[in-house]
Amino acid sequence: MTLAELGWNDHFKAEYALLAAKDLRPGRVAIEFNQNFRIYLEGEELDAVTAGRVKHRAKNRAELPAVGDWVVVRQREAHGAVIVAVLPRRSAFTRRGAGNVTGEQVVAANVDVVFVVMGLDADFNLRRLERYLLMARESGASPVILLTKPDLCADVPAAVNEAAQVAGDLPVHVLQPKLGEGIEHLRAHLGPGLTAALLGSSGVGKSTIINRLVGSDVQRTREVRESDSRGRHTTTHRELVMLPEGGLIIDTPGMRELQLWDAAGAVRETFEEIEALTAGCHFGNCRHRDEPRCAVKAAVAEGQVSAERLESYLKLQIELTGLAKQQDERAEIDEKRRGKLRRR
Repeated sequence: MTLAELGWNDHFKAEYALLAAKDLRPGRVAIEFNQNFRIYLEGEELDAVTAGRVKHRAKNRAELPAVGDWVVVRQREAHGAVIVAVLPRRSAFTRRGAGNVTGEQVVAANVDVVFVVMGLDADFNLRRLERYLLMARESGASPVILLTKPDLCADVPAAVNEAAQVAGDLPVHVLQPKLGEGIEHLRAHLGPGLTAALLGSSGVGKSTIINRLVGSDVQRTREVRESDSRGRHTTTHRELVMLPEGGLIIDTPGMRELQLWDAAGAVRETFEEIEALTAGCHFGNCRHRDEPRCAVKAAVAEGQVSAERLESYLKLQIELTGLAKQQDERAEIDEKRRGKLRRR
C-alpha cells in the first residue's frame, strides 16, 4: 500500500507538514476496536493506541481517532505505535452517541461517498431514509442510495419512485448483492484514492456488497429474521477495506436508529421543497402547524407535499431544538469543570 492508494492528498500532506518530525509517520486508521487501532502506513500496518496527551487535550469523543482518520504515529521500539495527533478531517459522518450521553460520535472520517443501503423488504422506511440522508449530507460526503432485496418487494418501481422523491437529485440504484447484480453501480462512484462508507440497518447486505467488490468473503454475513427483516450485527466494528480495483470502503455496524447531532443545514437540503415553500407563509416564524395562511399546509392540502413528509420535517425540527438545548447545557457543565481544573 502506498499513501496515495490510501487516499493521501495535498490537503493531508499540508497538515502533516506542520507536525512532521524524524520519528513521526503519517498513517490511516483502518480498524477501531475497544480503543485499539490498526493503522495502515506506507508499505506496512501497525497496531496502535492513542497517546495520553491526545486524550487529555480532546474536548470530546469526536476529537479522538476514528476509522478513516489520518493520524500521526510514533513507532515504539517494541511492536506497535502511538497515535500522537489526528489530522483535520475533510469530512465526517457523525451521530449522537448511544444512550443518554450528549456527545458526538464519529462513525467514519474522510469519506468521499456515502452509500445509504436500505432493503426493499420490511426494512424499507422512508422516514429512516430521510434521517440517513440528513447525516450523509451533513458529513460533507456525496450520498448515493442503494436499494437491496428487490426479490422481496411486490412493486419495485413504486418503491424506487418513493425513494427518489425523498432523494431529490441524488442517485438511486437497485441491486441484488447475493447474486452480484447491480454492483457495477457502486464501482462507478469508486476509484483510486477515493473512500466510501456503507450505512444502513443490520441485514440489508452491506457485508455482502463488500465481499462482491473485493471478490472474496472478507466480511462475515448472516441471514435476517423473516418475521420482521431485522438483521443481526455481523459487523461489530468499523473497518477500512482496500478494494482490488482501487479505492477504499468502510463497513459499519448496522444502525436501525440514528440520533441526530448537528444537521440543521442538511435539513434544509433534504427537505428542500418544504423550505422553499416557507417563504410564502404569512408569518416569518411560521411553525407550519396552527398558523393561518401557511403556504406549507396549503401545499399539503393540495397534494403537493405529503402529510407524512411534513410531519417528519416538524419532528426533526423539534429534535434539533431539544438537542441544541442539551448541547448548551453540556457545554456549560464542561466549562465549569475546566474552570475548576484551572483553579486547582
